Amino acid sequence: LDDIDWRAGTLHLSAGKGRRADVLPLPVATGQAIADYLLHERPKTTCRSIFVRHVAPLGVPIGRLTVQKAIRTAYRRCGWDRTRVHILRHTLGSRLVNAGTPMKQIADVLRHRSIVTSATYARVDVTRLAAVALPWPGAAK
Repeated sequence: LDDIDWRAGTLHLSAGKGRRADVLPLPVATGQAIADYLLHERPKTTCRSIFVRHVAPLGVPIGRLTVQKAIRTAYRRCGWDRTRVHILRHTLGSRLVNAGTPMKQIADVLRHRSIVTSATYARVDVTRLAAVALPWPGAAK
C-alpha cells in the first residue's frame, strides 16, 4: 500500500530484476480495480501488502508461488500448454506496439534499460515498421 501514490497516479516497484527500483504510471482502470479490491474483497488485516491470503493464515501477504500457481491454473483453463509468465510480457509488449505506444514507454513499462530488449519482447511487426521507415540515405530510388 505504501508503494502507491494515489494522487500522482504512480506505483513504486521495489528492486527486482536488475536490482533497481522504478516508478511507473498507475493506469486509472488498474487503480480503480485495486481500490475496489481493497474496499470490497480484501480481508481485514493490518498487513500493508495489497494482496493477502483469503484462507488461513488469513491476511498474510501472498507469495510469488501463489501468483505463479494462479497464472498456471488460468493457462490450463484456457487450454494453453505454456506455463511461463513471460507470455504475459510478450502479449503486453505486442499490444502496446500495435496501439502505437512509443518504444521508450514500452521499455519503461517492461522495465528494460534498452529499447532493443523491448523490441524483442514486443515482437515488432516488421510490415508496420516498414510502412513508416524512411528510405536509407543514398539508396537507389
